[in-house]
Amino acid sequence: MQHNEATRALFITGLRNAHAMENQALSVIDAQLGRLESYPEMIAMLQQHRRETEGQIARLDQIFLGLGESASTLKDTVLSAMGSMQAMGHALAGDEILKNHMADYMFEHFEIAAYTSLITMAQAMGHTSALPLLQQNLDEEQRFQQMLIESLPRVTEQFLSRIASGQKADV
Repeated sequence: MQHNEATRALFITGLRNAHAMENQALSVIDAQLGRLESYPEMIAMLQQHRRETEGQIARLDQIFLGLGESASTLKDTVLSAMGSMQAMGHALAGDEILKNHMADYMFEHFEIAAYTSLITMAQAMGHTSALPLLQQNLDEEQRFQQMLIESLPRVTEQFLSRIASGQKADV
């Protein structure tokens, strides 16, 4: 497929959206880590994925550099604020840990779709230098998504056990 300025602009917009999406993810992770107390498995998973997310942002910045472009500060700021608000909304729930877990799982699907689309665009446009960077981001999102679904039964059981024993269970 031949690309022109319109397809290049679409690719850049997609990269900017992904960059903002990862900043949103950092805001959500930071808010969750700031509240989590009783679920060490989730704390460890979120800490690991936070480090991965920082790496994903760095790889997106590397792609921007190679294209002579930059991320959108406005998109980064707006989506970061939205992530903080999302996490605050769940803080009001008695089952915050479960709501956060399910929301994180859903968000991973969105990120996986975004990177799949960006990889397809990069392939179609011949941006081969972006491919391994985008693929690494996709691989990390897929791994975290799998970790989330595999841990959900354990987290749910811990939540139920804490409720049954009268312990604080929400976070």
